[in-house]
Amino acid sequence: MCSDPVVLETNLDLPLLGRGKVRDLYDLGDRLLFIASDRISAFDCILGSGIPCKGRVLTQMSLFWFEFLRNIIGSHISETGSDSVRELVSEQSRMLAGRTMVVRRAEMIPVECVARGYLSGSGWKEYVQTGSVCGIALPPRLRESERLPEPLFTPATKAQTGHDVNISFADVANIVGEDVARRLRDVTLAIYERASAYALTRGIILADTKFEFGFIDGELVLADEVLTPDSSR
Repeated sequence: MCSDPVVLETNLDLPLLGRGKVRDLYDLGDRLLFIASDRISAFDCILGSGIPCKGRVLTQMSLFWFEFLRNIIGSHISETGSDSVRELVSEQSRMLAGRTMVVRRAEMIPVECVARGYLSGSGWKEYVQTGSVCGIALPPRLRESERLPEPLFTPATKAQTGHDVNISFADVANIVGEDVARRLRDVTLAIYERASAYALTRGIILADTKFEFGFIDGELVLADEVLTPDSSR
């Protein structure tokens, strides 16, 4: 059990680019420093309290999956810079231990790539109303959280209010082009199939999860966080 104090915010002597719902983002020049706090985000709101060591768990899980999936797709994780970052944050090394990732800057794709193996959450709500999810027709009389006949690519985009909005594959193609849309769909499903199979060997059902991708020097890479409790069900 973690006995460390809750970390809700960091204040380093580095240019702060912004604070997300959970992560603080600092400028390292050609790279970025991600620090996962212990903040709790639910329904697009940040709650007042935090969970001790949550940020460490999120970071270490993401690092594991980035490595596990590297034969499917590369990531934005930087191969260099860990020593220099340790010097920059040495005064707060205990607090930041296990929470940091040094990443390469990527041109992010404005689509959340969701893979669903089970009919839950917003997918279930849409199915009840329309019999489909993101324009994909499904068999009748499916039950909530039932395993789907095959995993689905059900992308989403952010509305101005911050809520995720399900969109169709055609919508993705309109945003990024047909070729990139196909690549996003194919790699999203490939990641889900491999990760869900591995999770089952550990007694875990991966119902659905979302990924974010970007381009670095023309290469499609996996970015942000991967297969954490915050991004998965």
